[in-house]
Amino acid sequence: MRKHYIDNIRCLIILLLIPYHAAQAFNTWGELNYYLFYPDKLISSFIVFFSPFYMPVMFLLAGVSTRYALKKRSYGKFLIERVKRLIVPFVFGTLAFCPVMAYIGDKTNCGYGGGFFAHYRIFFTKWTDLSGFDGGFSVGQFWFLYFLFVISVAGLGIICLSKRVFKKETAGNMPFWAICLFVIPLPFLYDLLSVGGKSFAEYLYVFLIGYYVFSNDDVLEKTERYRYLSLAAGLVAGIADVYMFIWSGRDFGIANTAAKALTEWFMILALIGIGKNLLDRSGRISGYLSSRSFLFFSLHFVWIVLFQYWLSGIVGTANVLAYFVPVLCAYPMTFACAEIAYRIPFLSFLLGAKGKSGSGK
Repeated sequence: MRKHYIDNIRCLIILLLIPYHAAQAFNTWGELNYYLFYPDKLISSFIVFFSPFYMPVMFLLAGVSTRYALKKRSYGKFLIERVKRLIVPFVFGTLAFCPVMAYIGDKTNCGYGGGFFAHYRIFFTKWTDLSGFDGGFSVGQFWFLYFLFVISVAGLGIICLSKRVFKKETAGNMPFWAICLFVIPLPFLYDLLSVGGKSFAEYLYVFLIGYYVFSNDDVLEKTERYRYLSLAAGLVAGIADVYMFIWSGRDFGIANTAAKALTEWFMILALIGIGKNLLDRSGRISGYLSSRSFLFFSLHFVWIVLFQYWLSGIVGTANVLAYFVPVLCAYPMTFACAEIAYRIPFLSFLLGAKGKSGSGK
């Protein structure tokens, strides 16, 4: 039986990527971006609140989905499917979209004055921090795909080994307070096996929790029952995290890291519980979004950067419209391009989606 809440939570997270990535151009902590506007504490608060949990929940859901996928596929077929759905769009997206964003980053941050096609040589030969903000090589948002592929392969190895060691799983017997304790290792994982500020260790941890714990119906029932308690805890921790990092003007160190971890875990619990309660159903809208979600993910970022670059001269760089106008423009263009790609099987394949001619999982 298909778990619709997984698809629907994933779609909601992906839809948030446009305002989230657009907000990065207004950060108050001095990080470069493809295009930078004025620092804004309110917009930056949006980033800081969502950043602890919005990608971890995607890895946790991937772990849950892996559990169900391996009930229908052999390990070999699962890996082949991962290559098609992750490595192919990772390579294509990096080659097709990231040079556009890096070109704009080079023009706005480094004063590049050459042409777009001439910039390809710079993109493939300039290796710095892999962000692309200085025009160098970058994988953009497609970092998620290669992270998920590596974690899927590593996770599969752990799963195979664990089946030989542990004959019976008892996740369903966990009380809710024990589920809450999964937050404890998180602060120690943030800098472990980190690439570009993103931790393989953290994401592998939540992936495995998804596989072993949240694929259990008894755990889901407990998470659903205490969903609003989790939401309250997550909101309190998130507000504290935002205050300490953005508004206080002080360095809280360990306390800030602890607030980040609490926000991450309890907002994940809240999203899973509320999603299971309210979103475990299908419909025309959810079916449409689910079928285009991967395409939306692949296409959204380049439109944000392009509209911020094009519209900056019209709305200005110190105007609230500099945030909202590119966001409002990026949504229809991303959906329009996703719709075109969905109807072209080869392009859908390159972007990791099934497309109009695709059949079931």
